[in-house]
Amino acid sequence: MAQAKKRKKSSWTLFLLLIITAIGVFGLYLIFGPNTGAFTQDEYLYVRTGATYDEVTTSLEKSGLVGDMAAFKLVATAMKLPENIHAGRYRIKKNMSSFKIVRMLRSGMQAPVKLVINRLRTKTDLVRLIATNLEADSFTLRTLLSSPTYLAELGLDTGTAMAMVIPDTYEFYWNTTAEKALEKINKNHTRFWNSKRVQKAKSHGLTPVQAVIIASIVDEETNMLTDKPKIASVYLNRVRIGMPLQADPTVKFAIGDFAIKRVTSAMLQYNSPYNTYMYPGLPPGPICTPSMASINAVLDAPKTSYLYFCAKADFSGYSAFASTFDEQIRNANAYRRALDARGIH
Repeated sequence: MAQAKKRKKSSWTLFLLLIITAIGVFGLYLIFGPNTGAFTQDEYLYVRTGATYDEVTTSLEKSGLVGDMAAFKLVATAMKLPENIHAGRYRIKKNMSSFKIVRMLRSGMQAPVKLVINRLRTKTDLVRLIATNLEADSFTLRTLLSSPTYLAELGLDTGTAMAMVIPDTYEFYWNTTAEKALEKINKNHTRFWNSKRVQKAKSHGLTPVQAVIIASIVDEETNMLTDKPKIASVYLNRVRIGMPLQADPTVKFAIGDFAIKRVTSAMLQYNSPYNTYMYPGLPPGPICTPSMASINAVLDAPKTSYLYFCAKADFSGYSAFASTFDEQIRNANAYRRALDARGIH
């Protein structure tokens, strides 16, 4: 009888141990097992500045990033996530555990944003690009880019503000403020304009900003790398002798229509300081954010006698260069005939 009782007690003990073990395993699974939704590639959670714990969990639930919200909340509470919310952009990988997600959010381990800046034409374009990809406020960005006081601290003004933007790939945290975003862009501008480049600009009688303004015109004139330095030489020669730049891209910028294929004589009458047919000298600021290749084309422009150029009549994308007005007329007439033949007006 005693042996039977002993065996019965041992069985209950084993049963209890199995239950406790099962509960422990289940608990560990809830904490460390996969707990993401039905997505196949990395997804992102955006936590805005000032967001509450409830807002974060609601976002996780509505987006389907977490599979078992009850398990997630248990882990989150145990790890004190409600008191440690950090704004940012967080990468949620498939099959992440509640523990890993909570640890990431609690420590603010963000996934940085790679912001690629190519050719932009206006401050509005820059504001839209930054505000679309970062939390930075568009109103603040517009205010800063229109503030003479703020821009003067950077050695710029409201016309030359875009000269600070060097096309490149920038890495930001998503919750970067407008001020910090522009500060980083300007730091890259400062790094680009090292003493060697500054000296090259000076050798042409230009400041870095003036070099960027000319480069912006070169950038809009051609995508052909071999033509860029020669086109730069044309504009440098015109600046040197006091000849109006007469650059078609500045007219398009003045009008605000960048799809214009053929600048007409009527367009040349558009009254704007950016119309370099009407106003001598450089325009008030760059007409785009020129590529490094275009900036370097200005800095490394060869010495030529070219004062004119126009597109080649073969539509190859290359330019025909001329040192005299008569040569230019011949080249231009050939190109106009080619346009007319194709019905381009």
